[in-house]
Amino acid sequence: MPANPSSLGWLERLVDAVHPPRPVYAHCDIPCGIYDPYEAQISALTVLRMDQLIGELAMPAADAKPEDRAAYVVKLSRYTAVKESHAERVKSEIRVIWGDYFTPDHAKQHPNVHELTWKILKAASKTRQGTSVADAQELVKQVQEFSELFWQTKGAKTRRIPSLQKSGGELVVQVPP
Repeated sequence: MPANPSSLGWLERLVDAVHPPRPVYAHCDIPCGIYDPYEAQISALTVLRMDQLIGELAMPAADAKPEDRAAYVVKLSRYTAVKESHAERVKSEIRVIWGDYFTPDHAKQHPNVHELTWKILKAASKTRQGTSVADAQELVKQVQEFSELFWQTKGAKTRRIPSLQKSGGELVVQVPP
């Protein structure tokens, strides 16, 4: 005899209470066909800007007031947290496009897509491990290359425009037909 649907509700709630389900995040597994590397570019520029700000942050002197030390720690912590979050976002955005959008035909046309994706994932991890502006600039460069490759698969031409962000740099955008 099939179980009563209402009796399963309490059992599921009990299991969830003992072993809470983990949240699952995805762009879209329909697939929706809507992909754009713009967010990855913005996140890479954010990583760069955070490394710039960390580099500009003056460490308090040994005899600094406690509130000056606290202000330094707060700023450093916030810059680091934002950098970490955006480096992970780069990885997520690139992984989704690579895994959900790129097809075997795209890989035949652009055999470097797999290696470029791997390099971006490694570069994003490297930016999380340190505060090197050069590492962040390399991440931006690789994400730009990925963006150009992505738009090529759609038959779009691209150009680089100034980002107009405090980090400087450029954004790869598609040229309207």
